[in-house]
Amino acid sequence: MSARTAPPAPAEGLRDVLDWLEERRAAHRFEVEPIAFDALDGWSFDPVTGDLGHRSGRFFTVRGLHVTTKDAGPAWHQPIIVQPEVGILGILVKEFDGVPHFLMQAKMEPGNSNLLQISPTVQATRSNYTKAHKGADVRYLEYFRGARQGRVLADVLQSEHGSWFFRKSNRNMLVEVEGDVPAHEDFRWLTLQQIGRLLRRDNVINMDARTVLACLPWPGPGGLAPHQDIALLSWFTEERSAHEVHARTVPLAGLPGWRRGARSIVHEEGRYFDVVAVSVQAGSREVAHWTQPLFEPKGLGVTAFLTRRIGGVPHLLVHARVEAGFAETVELGPTVQYTPSNYAHLTGSDRPLFLDAVLGAGPAAIRYEARHSEEGGRFRNAESRYLFVEADAVAAPLDPPPGYLWATPYQLTALLRHNHYLNVQARTLLSCLTTGAVRL
Repeated sequence: MSARTAPPAPAEGLRDVLDWLEERRAAHRFEVEPIAFDALDGWSFDPVTGDLGHRSGRFFTVRGLHVTTKDAGPAWHQPIIVQPEVGILGILVKEFDGVPHFLMQAKMEPGNSNLLQISPTVQATRSNYTKAHKGADVRYLEYFRGARQGRVLADVLQSEHGSWFFRKSNRNMLVEVEGDVPAHEDFRWLTLQQIGRLLRRDNVINMDARTVLACLPWPGPGGLAPHQDIALLSWFTEERSAHEVHARTVPLAGLPGWRRGARSIVHEEGRYFDVVAVSVQAGSREVAHWTQPLFEPKGLGVTAFLTRRIGGVPHLLVHARVEAGFAETVELGPTVQYTPSNYAHLTGSDRPLFLDAVLGAGPAAIRYEARHSEEGGRFRNAESRYLFVEADAVAAPLDPPPGYLWATPYQLTALLRHNHYLNVQARTLLSCLTTGAVRL
């Protein structure tokens, strides 16, 4: 074990950081193997409800969900992850020679296609940090719980994926410290410039780091907006009030539209996602071997903000998005957040709004594009193309359809001081702005 008390790489270079990441990848044994459900250790299907849970009653449970809405078409059923405990996603911040640095971790997650990515200083569920798995302590946890050291820069509850989690939230935290904080060999101090440049690469910065980095202050000027803050909040409140969504958990056994086999639970039309099981070896984690279920989506997602300059100020077209797992029914999402393969059978006006504008955007209109993994601890090979696409008045009018509104990046990052305003996909795109990965 080594202890670094100073930043190990200059802000202007990434080669040393990427070499470190590969060094950590080679230093540990990482292996993920798909297995049958009956090979799960400690996990089983309840003989009455069919729910898939752990014998400890901790971690999470895969249940069924029944959803009805007043205005969004027919009811549907789906599997859902129920994990009521609140996790901690925290990043330590420290100045070296007047430059803020962020303590980031090289963390293995079984669902990531490349397994090892850069994560927050602390990324832990309550089951993890209370050691329900009987594993090692979570490093640096003391800075984010109880009578902790340092100055809190951000501390807010934010949702996880509302399509796959049922009312799940994490505590997103940034804590600035002044004293000596030695970095374990799996951790490294990075500047915001380095992080921004890494966000331009595919599958390097994980989802949990991105959601915390979105909580940084907007680095540019606010500028005038066509909808002032009170008008934006009033529109959002009206959207939340207008949508009636009734979501309740139901037994997983016999869930309409879904079939359970020996190795997976699948939708009868082959769409959306599968529920699978894996066996994991990870030398750098608190527990070196375990098995667990994962959700595996069908196809690559596309997640994008359409952007325009209005009065010389960059604006983003936000969507008041309904997801059954949200605690508050509606959160602000990107303009487009879809898996195109799920809509390939639709044509014309039946296709999602603005999806074809994003899919058909030429290189000159794309201001940013990278593939990023979703939550690798619960989802397998879940990736999306994240984009900022510059639009014209035809593709994205100033008076958009119902459910959409133009807002400035400054307005959206200000909303992240509060719980449950922006969904995790919108926060990923905002992290690209707060870190300077893209400038509009």
